Parts: sequence; structure tokens; C-alpha cells
Amino acid sequence: MAEKQTAGRDLLGEFAPKFAELNDDVLFGEVWAREKELSPRDRSMITVSALIAGGNFEQLIPHLQKAKANGLTKDEIAEIITHLSFYAGWPKAWSAFNIAKKIYKD
Repeated sequence: MAEKQTAGRDLLGEFAPKFAELNDDVLFGEVWAREKELSPRDRSMITVSALIAGGNFEQLIPHLQKAKANGLTKDEIAEIITHLSFYAGWPKAWSAFNIAKKIYKD
């Protein structure tokens, strides 16, 4: 079972309490918890890909950390970003690689 997510409440709870609730309880509490339907590793792969494609690099940082924790290796992340570079754009791939290098520096 996935760990209880509190980032929404921690970071936005006072400013946007409903958004924080939906983030923590629905997105991470219900959707990410559907492990029979899709593994956390696969969800991380999809999420990282979507964030790169959309150019959402601020959110990419914690999701790459989560992807690493969910078992995606440095080589797999590099292959994902390389593959996406042709579909999402070369500049987005460069940005994603710079973030991934920091997350996977070990």
C-alpha cells in the first residue's frame, strides 16, 4: 500500500484547502493506490512522461524521486527521456535530463 501523501496539505493547505485535499486524498490516496490496475512503477513512468511532455519541470522533481523509489533505474529514465525527446521536444528533454542527473546522481 502506498504511503499517505501530505504534500498538498503541507504546501497548499492554508491557501487552497480543497485542492490540497483532492491532491492528497483523491490523486495520491485513491488513484495512485489502484495498484491492481497499474503498478506504482508504471504510474511513475506515465506521470514522468506526461510531466516532461507538458514541460511541467517543477513537478518533475518530486515525481522523478518517486519514480526512483518505485524502481525506475537511471538507465530506464534516460531511455524514457531520449524516447520522449522526439515526441515532446529536444529542449524539454535537455531540461528533463538536467533534473534527472541530480535525482539519479548516486
